[in-house]
Amino acid sequence: MTNQINTLESLQRELEKDSNKINAFEIAQTQLEKAAYKMNLDPNILAQLKEPERVLMVSFPVKMDDGTVKVFTGFRSQYNTARGPAKGGVRYHPGVTLDEVKALSAWMTWKCAVAGIPYGGAKGGVICNPKEMSEGELERLSRRYIYEIASFIGPEKDIPAPDVYTTPKVMGWYVDTYNKITGKASYSSITGKPLELWGSEGRGEATARGLSYMVEESAQLLNIHPSKAKVVIQGYGNAGSISAKILHEQGYKIIALSDSKGGVYHPQGLEPSSVSNYKAKTGSVRGFPQGEFISNEDLLELECDILVPAALEGVITEENAPNIKAKIIAEAANGPTTPEADEILFKKGILVIPDILANAGGVVVSYFEWVQGLYGYFWDEEKVNRRLKKLLIKAFNEVLKIAQQGKTDNRTAAYIYAISQVAKAMKARGIWP
Repeated sequence: MTNQINTLESLQRELEKDSNKINAFEIAQTQLEKAAYKMNLDPNILAQLKEPERVLMVSFPVKMDDGTVKVFTGFRSQYNTARGPAKGGVRYHPGVTLDEVKALSAWMTWKCAVAGIPYGGAKGGVICNPKEMSEGELERLSRRYIYEIASFIGPEKDIPAPDVYTTPKVMGWYVDTYNKITGKASYSSITGKPLELWGSEGRGEATARGLSYMVEESAQLLNIHPSKAKVVIQGYGNAGSISAKILHEQGYKIIALSDSKGGVYHPQGLEPSSVSNYKAKTGSVRGFPQGEFISNEDLLELECDILVPAALEGVITEENAPNIKAKIIAEAANGPTTPEADEILFKKGILVIPDILANAGGVVVSYFEWVQGLYGYFWDEEKVNRRLKKLLIKAFNEVLKIAQQGKTDNRTAAYIYAISQVAKAMKARGIWP
């Protein structure tokens, strides 16, 4: 298995280099090394943090609706468990790679540490195109994937959750399959579940609501009033669409939105619910009649106060960073900014709320869901949101303090804070045997 993983990893890296794609794991390692240098991290700790603790690769057959059998490849990476069981979502996407999953599991490790919750980081993925699959095919794929990784996960080992193109419905299939395999009624083995299966109130909006708290703190810091602020959101999936809805409700003017097919721009503001209804009917925000078309590339460079990248990794690069005009960048997506772009944005004085802080709301409420499931005692949404805000504002202030004291960018400050928490746990544990 190790040789298979090494071979696949090498092949994928070569393919990515050949196609000039940005390698997410190389970005994650660069971010780690930058923070480690700034904080003078013990080199023995750094050596352990540069690779995941364990990675599982699985290949499994799924019977398709037409009777054919298709073999899918899936991954699960557990990056570090010094602070607690691994935690992270599972994404379904044709572009999933081993390096991407490893990078995402690293970012989850830092995200959990920044948020102050007792988890390590993990991530999973299956190479597939869910847009081209029926619900029956998705269910069979989901159940078989969990069957394949069942010995790898569990409420005290590794707790999967939703990510790109996975939903509460998929989590329901996951928990049902896991429980049937183990013979246990374990409702903390999976989070992001439907409320009917003891999911948490507030989980569906948690990532976007957490981001709105971070935007609120940053706007106050820069004396930006919501009623006078223009917001641009790239990516109109779960995080992007709900962020648009919440920020619009708080008085922000949403002037541009986009998805993978293109965007819509209106300088006087868009009504997110109308755009969502249009996308539900047509499959895209592109063509929304109350606005003009804009490409994803031009959207990123619009004049605005707040830019929310809510799509995939590596969209803000050294090529477009000099043209970005936002005052605040709130990263709803994981890894949307390359290290080279970070340097440019910092020199430009743009306040970046890094992904491991900006989108930590989802994993925080997943933690709440896990706790509630273990105790069999559930909270109302007001209590969930109140506790979410308290944790994230504490994390925001810790990161801000380190950034100001060290005269560094917020991402590096967030990494310094997160890595220091993980390093303390690793030192307290020691090395055995």
